[in-house]
Amino acid sequence: MPILFIIGGGEMALTRRDFIKVLGAGSAVGLISNGYASKTSLSGQENMYEVPKTGNARILHITDTHGNLLPNYFREPNVNLGFGDTFGQLPHVVGNKLLKQIGIKPGSAEAYAFTYHNFEDLAAKYGKTGGFGQIKTVLDSLRESAGGIQNTLTLDGGDTWQGSGTSLWTRGADMVEACNILGVDVMVGHWEFTYKEEEVLKNIGFFKGDFLGQNVRIMADALMGDDYFTMTERYDGRGLFNEDDALPFKPYVIKNVGGHRIAVIGQAFPRTSNANPQKYFFPDWSFGLREDEMQELVTDIRENEKPDAVIVISHNGMDVDIKMASRVVGIDAFFGGHTHDGMPKPIEVKNPGGVTVVTNAGCSGKYIGVMDLNIVDHKVTGYEYKMLPILTDFIKPDAAMVSFIDKMRNTKYDKNVIEARSSEMSNNPDRVGKTYDAILTEKLCTTEQTLYRRGNFIGSWDQVLVNSLREEYDADFGLSAGVRWGTSVLAGGEVTMEDLMTNTSMTYGETYNSEMTGQAIKDMLEGVAENLFQRDPYLQSGGDMVRVGGLDYTISPDADYNQRISDIKDDDGTAIDMKKKYSVAGWAQVGSIGNGRLMWDVAADYLRKQKHLDLKKINHPTIKGVKNNPGIENYAGKLI
Repeated sequence: MPILFIIGGGEMALTRRDFIKVLGAGSAVGLISNGYASKTSLSGQENMYEVPKTGNARILHITDTHGNLLPNYFREPNVNLGFGDTFGQLPHVVGNKLLKQIGIKPGSAEAYAFTYHNFEDLAAKYGKTGGFGQIKTVLDSLRESAGGIQNTLTLDGGDTWQGSGTSLWTRGADMVEACNILGVDVMVGHWEFTYKEEEVLKNIGFFKGDFLGQNVRIMADALMGDDYFTMTERYDGRGLFNEDDALPFKPYVIKNVGGHRIAVIGQAFPRTSNANPQKYFFPDWSFGLREDEMQELVTDIRENEKPDAVIVISHNGMDVDIKMASRVVGIDAFFGGHTHDGMPKPIEVKNPGGVTVVTNAGCSGKYIGVMDLNIVDHKVTGYEYKMLPILTDFIKPDAAMVSFIDKMRNTKYDKNVIEARSSEMSNNPDRVGKTYDAILTEKLCTTEQTLYRRGNFIGSWDQVLVNSLREEYDADFGLSAGVRWGTSVLAGGEVTMEDLMTNTSMTYGETYNSEMTGQAIKDMLEGVAENLFQRDPYLQSGGDMVRVGGLDYTISPDADYNQRISDIKDDDGTAIDMKKKYSVAGWAQVGSIGNGRLMWDVAADYLRKQKHLDLKKINHPTIKGVKNNPGIENYAGKLI
């Protein structure tokens, strides 16, 4: 009797002999974990990672792992709105509509990986995702099935060195070594730049691959003085790739993949300076989209390097990549990051020169993107693409990676650890002498609700943060930035310090308390809404809506600037007085340094007091005009 395998949303009948062969193939590359025999939910899932090479150059892509070396849960958004040209277009489709659009069966492993739909039940069935030990195993399998590492190229889209306790305490060095073990060939940056410039250059020195940035420039003032040159000399010239063009990093690199010359261009997050504290961390570097320079570079590479393919490893965000792909001629594919869009289906974008393929490989180590390029007569004639979810429980972790992670986590926190800009908060004496693992495995409480963040407006993790800020400062309202990174905790589960750190770890985590008038609060909400819902992707700065605690409001996302926010009330339903001053607590200031405790310590104390967290209210805003938008489903707030 044939055995049915669920692969890619469809069924494939295998004979018992075929089944044994599949198991043998999986065992040969170490993909079957020790506990596999007890797992019945993914019969044959190991075959997902056996991807025969269909072209002659294989590109492997990870992005936005955010310091998450260990397996984790990550709930996909149920709100990812698109308007105008992006209405109903990937990645702005969620839940059941997304499953239908990409042809995936509800309840399948892929449905669990790519949507929020039925998240708790499917998480119980399929387990955690990601983990660098598992990623390493799958990458090695994909290299083997391509005929060897010489036929593959491994790209990292950035946001790798930040997002966990260990990445913060090692200043990103743990992630650099982990990427070396993975075999990453090329990477770009965003949060990487939120360590000090010298720390960035030090990490680049330890990285065995190429760190690219065609859109990063050295500030004119830095080139006029001696200090910048002295700094780069200390790091063997890193940070000064080309003085004449003010380039701190290589803009591109040529890689030989399967005997084919592939040009890889690196695009850092264009608005790094807007979204992060430039003066404190990277005063000598500027960022920008630089579309004209991108076109000039692609044209120059095509004419002078004569490559077989030109690809971009990008941290623009998917909407920006799609627009750039429609305007810049000569790029075969974008391998994108930043917006954490786990998209199993690539977008083919037409431009005056032909078609450019745009992909995005999600976040938190949850996926590996695999693109096989077919190159004939020095040009790309076709491709095949798969996005592989990393289903932790069904993959045997790589021993060398596991050994590195275990050793690193047994490092002791000492007085040299730097946690913050503030000298008073830079080092926590309560942690000194404890291993990283002991600190991070502390159980803070249990939780009634699933804790998650990703979504345009607010998640339960964000509510924890704003609640803890209000309690810390006895503030009227709490504010937290709408960042997209942060892992999830299942309802009924234990919340650990590690879980909290994956939602808060950054180099500018100081908290603050200030006064804002009602008008200032409204203006702030309008400004962030403009950043998020501005129709032109080039004018969006990244991130989601600022998270607010103790305050409700109505938003019309598709309205014009300064016309989106209305009906602002406190939790008691009292309208906010535009002229009155309110006490507002927040964290992660870009322009100044807060004088309060670090966010993770504030929230940890809040959670310890809860013992069993049960959020009575989440400040979901009321949303106008989106009832028929495929980018929203099962919204917990009010839709009008």
